[in-house]
Amino acid sequence: MAIKTTNKILLVDDDTDFCRAMAIRLHAAGYTVDIAGDGYTATVKARQEEPDLILLDIGLPAGNGFAVLKRLRQLTSAISMVPIIVLTARDPQANRELALQNGADAFFQKPVDNEELLAKMEELLSAFSF
Repeated sequence: MAIKTTNKILLVDDDTDFCRAMAIRLHAAGYTVDIAGDGYTATVKARQEEPDLILLDIGLPAGNGFAVLKRLRQLTSAISMVPIIVLTARDPQANRELALQNGADAFFQKPVDNEELLAKMEELLSAFSF
């Protein structure tokens, strides 16, 4: 069995500038990054690519982030157990609890503190590694 040397991240956000900047940061930290710009593509890519962690925005075309989160958590495959971190610019008061209730493992308000996000990603990847 091959040893896994890098973690695959699925970044789900419709803001192309944010995705570009975040992908650069994640690549620099040693991650492989795949990007989905809408809810439908996110679900398809999650099932096909089997990422190790998902970074998910709430405001998405073709299925908002909450719908994507619910859909992924209801799958019967191993993808239902993948850690999901919600990243959003939307009001944290109204959305943090809803995200966590729907299966998110963590919630971050944009703009994101990169060091805090990377630390949480490492924590979740360590806890969920199989």
